[in-house]
Amino acid sequence: MGVIENIWWLLVLIGIMILIHELGHYWAARMFDVKVEAFSFGFGPRLFGFRKGETDFRFSLILFGGYVKMAGEQAGDEAAADPRSFLAKPRWQRLIIAFAGPFMNIVLAIVLVTGLFSVQFPKVPVTPSPTIGFLTTDGAAAKAGIKEGDRILAINDVRNPTWDDIALKEVGGAKSPLSVLIERPDKTQQVITVTPVLDEKNGVGVAGWAEQMTVQIARVSPGMEAERLGLKKGDVILSANGVSIRHTLKLHEVMKASEGRPVEIVYEREGKQATVTAKPTEQEVDGQKRWLIGVLLESPVTLVPLPLPDAFRESIRANTRNAGLIVSFLKGIVERRMSAKSLEGPIRIAQISKEAAREGPSTFISLMAMVSLNLAIFNLLPIPILDGGVILLLLIEMLMRRDLSLAVKEAVFKVGFVFLMMVVVFVLYNDITKILPG
Repeated sequence: MGVIENIWWLLVLIGIMILIHELGHYWAARMFDVKVEAFSFGFGPRLFGFRKGETDFRFSLILFGGYVKMAGEQAGDEAAADPRSFLAKPRWQRLIIAFAGPFMNIVLAIVLVTGLFSVQFPKVPVTPSPTIGFLTTDGAAAKAGIKEGDRILAINDVRNPTWDDIALKEVGGAKSPLSVLIERPDKTQQVITVTPVLDEKNGVGVAGWAEQMTVQIARVSPGMEAERLGLKKGDVILSANGVSIRHTLKLHEVMKASEGRPVEIVYEREGKQATVTAKPTEQEVDGQKRWLIGVLLESPVTLVPLPLPDAFRESIRANTRNAGLIVSFLKGIVERRMSAKSLEGPIRIAQISKEAAREGPSTFISLMAMVSLNLAIFNLLPIPILDGGVILLLLIEMLMRRDLSLAVKEAVFKVGFVFLMMVVVFVLYNDITKILPG
């Protein structure tokens, strides 16, 4: 049943992506009066469909993907001489047709996030510059000299960064030194070089730091120590055993160090502070033993609806930031600073789709927007057979003011096809290794 559910949500997610992408190519082709012979959802043998005008709208056997078949797409096709064929059109029109698919995926991502933000926009407390609230003991940031309580004033060329800016630099900066200007609590400033290490499991850069946040109780587990002590949802944890709690991970660290010994917790409720002494109990969570008192922690976030113009502006910012993250990641792979193991294939996307659907519409819409943006950027890569490869060849021909030879185009197409098949095999193998035990 779980596999069927995975496949269903994958088809819902990818189906919308394919439909929007191919509609972009289709509408652009029709705008320039290019004859469209087939609009296929899926590859391989035709299963069923209908004909409207000169176009066969059909579902094919292999549902992961789709295509729009235009008359005379390749030199040597019988229809290439037709004045309504793809190759008979000016290069600038062909370039627009090729770009229309990825463009529609970008539009879809912006529209989805705009709609989401117009209903619920996560409004979090904003500080002038992010403050470090937690450091892993053996992390790159701690080893470089960063301390809890330091404020990040600049990172590389970004001044007064948001934590999203910092995360973008961190994730895409594996093995690449980052120049970090920090301000200590005593107002002294210092430039520290932090070099994120590669997280082998996720294939991204990690510096081992986290932003300072208010640690608030989101839920109290029945029958646990926290309920016995009278802790409630909304209580803010200030300190544990005299250690300031500036991040949820810090409280986990204190609990782990206690090894079951009583922990003195100072919390705030409705502006008043109180102290309790809690005795953690050891439990297994996700295969690991942890010392717990029975609270689910969160950083306070207020969900507010935004007016449509504001939602659109925030959507542009969010998608620009996400696009930068994707490009940084791809650049890291090319430079061999980052691992391609973090690439997700259809098996993992299916699992993630199901999990997102179970969490609710907002989570699924967010995932859909991210996948749509990923699809747009991937298709714009200058790889033959992809839209980006077609655009690159057209730009070369426009600069040369003549067509490349048929032999060159065929060779490029074959290389692109082989490369794409290698990528498909790799991501499938990668997905399987992630879900197999050990």
